[in-house]
Amino acid sequence: MDSYRGVRTAVIVGAGVAGLTAATALARGGWQVEITEAEPPGATSGWGLCLTGPSLRALDELGLADACLAEGYGMSTITHVDVDGEPVGEVRLPRLVGGRRPAMAGIARPLLHHILYAEAERRGVVVRHGVTVVAVDQEGELVRVRLSDGTVREVALLVGADGIRSSVRGLLGLDTSVDFHGQMVWRALVPRPQWATGIHQFAGKTDTAGLVPLSDRQAYVFLTENGVARSVLPDAELAPRLQQLLAAFPGRVEELRSQVSGSESVVRRPVLTALLDGAWSRGGCVVIGDAAHAPAPQMASGAALAVEDGLVLARELGRHASVDVGLRAFVGRRTRRCRTLVETSVAIAGLEQAQRHPEAYLLVDSCHRLMAEPA
Repeated sequence: MDSYRGVRTAVIVGAGVAGLTAATALARGGWQVEITEAEPPGATSGWGLCLTGPSLRALDELGLADACLAEGYGMSTITHVDVDGEPVGEVRLPRLVGGRRPAMAGIARPLLHHILYAEAERRGVVVRHGVTVVAVDQEGELVRVRLSDGTVREVALLVGADGIRSSVRGLLGLDTSVDFHGQMVWRALVPRPQWATGIHQFAGKTDTAGLVPLSDRQAYVFLTENGVARSVLPDAELAPRLQQLLAAFPGRVEELRSQVSGSESVVRRPVLTALLDGAWSRGGCVVIGDAAHAPAPQMASGAALAVEDGLVLARELGRHASVDVGLRAFVGRRTRRCRTLVETSVAIAGLEQAQRHPEAYLLVDSCHRLMAEPA
């Protein structure tokens, strides 16, 4: 795959949600696609995620929603619980893939990755691991991509889907800040309690906590630690510290707290966001997903934006004869929606830290309704 003059060819950097879905969508449209991924095969980060309605709608267009629902746990509600452990409201999310299917699904990241990876390969996408892009040059409508193994690709399209710390973004001169918001998010895999048939979010006097089912048997506990500096703790201290933080919550959180010590792993990550202000593309090159717009996790919609990006990218490139024009049309369609999601997630993070939980709940609900609109 070294040179394809006059053929619709693409290199995508990153085999995550954005990269794999973009690859599949492009391959469906007749593109010849290669993905470069720095990590080894099977490497995924984190235990699970939530596929909200827009995620399922986009995956349904790729023919993958039912596979994700089969492997995950379908849900339609978010239950909010106050600082005394009492339920104070339930948000019913819109069902965007038909009334007989749920509004959203929790799913283990390795299972989602397997589904997306298998579909990309079935469509003829080539995935190369242990390789990344080190230089990019453009000559007319040709993009020359130099890889870390010394080989060169000459393609019509380069897509940077390499996450919030995107190297492609820097190579294209599209640098932006990565912002920390004074929160650290904890997650731990636990057995799913029978009462957990939807997402539960628990307000605390200092922090917030919650539970997201991933399957009939598993769920993950999350805790958002407020007003803390960005730091790294030794692995041996993670489970005891998370148990200590969860001890501040009454009611059902106590049941979850007792499960944390037996969890296979506890992870702790800073709440970071990034948002490109202005162009996302240069000639035949573009960045998508978290490389262009990384929200805070409060809206659980980063995956939705990533999958939508892949679909809209393929649509716009299919509608325009020039890659450059197609990319500018893609960015024009995506900018407002993605900016709104990122800025709303940051606002929710601020409300959580100010202990203004009812306002945060209203903002979550209204943003989900907005995201239900077509991409």
